[in-house]
Amino acid sequence: MKYEFEVVGKIVGKERPRVNMYTCSVYTPGKTKDYETLIQQSFKIKYPQFEMLTGRVCIEIVAYMSIPKNTPKKNIEPMLNNEISPTKKPDIDNIEKSILDALNKFVFHDDNQVSKIMTEKRFGETEKILVKIYEY
Repeated sequence: MKYEFEVVGKIVGKERPRVNMYTCSVYTPGKTKDYETLIQQSFKIKYPQFEMLTGRVCIEIVAYMSIPKNTPKKNIEPMLNNEISPTKKPDIDNIEKSILDALNKFVFHDDNQVSKIMTEKRFGETEKILVKIYEY
């Protein structure tokens, strides 16, 4: 079983959990929750009747970051040809965490099934993430 989908929009890395000082409860920030919901919705739109993955899982992620507005024109083509990589936030590990947490108990039973992850940040015309998930 192989799933491929894209999440179009501003990329949000996993933020640190916050603590409510009055109730002493820990919560996930709203921006992160909203992005994880967007990831799930993007998956459901492409695969409305999917089967959960039960074996070991590989995930390939390509995050296309937007080109900064103040970039000189001579640098735009090398950026789009993947000769220059983005070094801005969000960090690559936080992108992975957002995707894994969104898909956990949704596409696979537990994220401990994921035994291989390949992630890359690139520049692109539109900001989006391409995700491939498959058993191997």
